[in-house]
Amino acid sequence: MRTALAAVLYESGKPMVIEEVTVLPPQAGEVTVRMKAAGVCHSDLHVIKGDLPMTCPIILGHEGAGIVEEVGAGVTSVQPGDHVIPIWRASCGRCEYCLNGRPALCDMGTAMRFTGTMPDGQTRFRNGLGDSIRHYAGVSTFSSLSTMPEAAVVKIDADFPLWKAALIGCGVITGVGAVTYAARVMPGTTVAVYGCGGIGLNIIQGAKLVSASQIIAVDTKANKETWARQMGATHFVDASQGDPVQAVRDLTKGRGVDYAFEAVGLPQPIEQAYDSVRKGGTCVVSGICRADARAAINVNQLVYAEKTLKGTLYGSARPRIDLIHLIAMHRQGHLLLDELLTRTYPLEQINEAYESLERGEVARSLILWE
Repeated sequence: MRTALAAVLYESGKPMVIEEVTVLPPQAGEVTVRMKAAGVCHSDLHVIKGDLPMTCPIILGHEGAGIVEEVGAGVTSVQPGDHVIPIWRASCGRCEYCLNGRPALCDMGTAMRFTGTMPDGQTRFRNGLGDSIRHYAGVSTFSSLSTMPEAAVVKIDADFPLWKAALIGCGVITGVGAVTYAARVMPGTTVAVYGCGGIGLNIIQGAKLVSASQIIAVDTKANKETWARQMGATHFVDASQGDPVQAVRDLTKGRGVDYAFEAVGLPQPIEQAYDSVRKGGTCVVSGICRADARAAINVNQLVYAEKTLKGTLYGSARPRIDLIHLIAMHRQGHLLLDELLTRTYPLEQINEAYESLERGEVARSLILWE
């Protein structure tokens, strides 16, 4: 057994506690990863605040990158020393969802997300009292050492910077995937993106990658405009200064956009994104809401205007394939990563990192280990 420094959430609504934990060795089909970078993502904030209830204590973190330190029996895809990106929705590779190219919907990943355990129903973390600590999304990247299923890691080239790999692991693949896989945005079309955080900025970037002709970024914080335009936005709407739906329609000559994306995780921007879409257009929801959230949708528009409303998880992507594709795109100069990173923090400052995220002060931030 080994020890690690981790950020443990003992109670929702309270700060995470930085403490040393015991990490049990990998069992059959599992690997232990030495984390080098972990993303400060809004999905974890939902758990911290209690919007998405999880059994505590738990070690959060689902976006990251690291180096394999140990493997359990039967592991063949990686070996100690390999650089990997954790997949926060591990998949079995055999069920109908996996075989139909929708691995994020696999029951394996769903079960680990909601139970906080490994597939065998057990955990691999213990605190100083010997109590079990749960895993988040099967990977718990807010621990310097984390044991996870082999199915939850993707091997990457050792020369690719791990901090960049961490950014790709959730925010980039979810945002770009929402455009290319969930909506299948066509070149020359118009796009509105509600929310310019880590996911929204990458939706903007994805829209630029597929040559959308007009990309309208919408946010209630005016400081997001600089980041949005850097990622490819052609227009910016400050939603705190008026009706963003009307602003989007004015920018599209009253027609509305071909595609609208919601990347906030609140009912109002979902409604606004839906209302911004033209007849025959598509609205895609990628933001994670409170468990009890409901949005009011004009149902008649689904019929009379033939609108499409759909959701996307993990960008509707295939992480084992698309994470590698995204790395190649960055190497070729097509995908921006350096521009996404606003701040880095040591693990000891993780609570401050989430305060900055909630205040909208960062595009994306990372926890880094030396």
